[in-house]
Amino acid sequence: MHTVTEEKMEKYIETTMKNLEKNGMKPFYCETKEEVAAIVKSLIKDGESISNGGSETLKACGIFDIIKSGNYDFIDRTGLEGEAVREAYIRAFGCDTYFCSSNAVTERGELYNVDGNSNRVACIVYGPRQVIMVVGRNKIVPDINAAIKRVKEKAAPPNCERLHLANPCTKLGSCVSLKLDDPYLCDGCALDSRICCNYVVSAKQRHKDRIKVIIVNEDLGY
Repeated sequence: MHTVTEEKMEKYIETTMKNLEKNGMKPFYCETKEEVAAIVKSLIKDGESISNGGSETLKACGIFDIIKSGNYDFIDRTGLEGEAVREAYIRAFGCDTYFCSSNAVTERGELYNVDGNSNRVACIVYGPRQVIMVVGRNKIVPDINAAIKRVKEKAAPPNCERLHLANPCTKLGSCVSLKLDDPYLCDGCALDSRICCNYVVSAKQRHKDRIKVIIVNEDLGY
């Protein structure tokens, strides 16, 4: 996000939280990542079925230590292959609580997410009884246009690197589409390993408070 003072950042966060609430999503605020665990524990019950999308933010906040503690029915796809992975994804779609982060959150109270495999965006849109997102302040942007640019510049390249994919953005440091004069939302590389396949905007929600967004006043993930 553009460089701002702490005072302005607090205003951005406050505005974002108010608009998330207007859009039927429940916002929470943490000053530091160490405060996230207490909120998470208050939102889930022992024995619940829980799954997650891949997220560096969840790791940084210690969420995996909680959901793998043995107190919950954690749907873990780690180490699975082939049909077993697909079965885990299907189970996750019907779980009680799904944890993930968001690629971007707009000050207008919208969520913007782009996936390749797309099990994460599927669960954000429908399926789990509740979705709990943990989001660093660095993911707050003014609007959807800024969110689109953020993914192409800040999210896709490091994610490709994390997944050891030799996609153009890994080498260029940003999406190849940004070399175009007027890049379109879905412009990008044409490789089978592309991670930007499905683009989802979550705006006004019909199911109030199903999506919960914990905003942390720290830079987390990408």
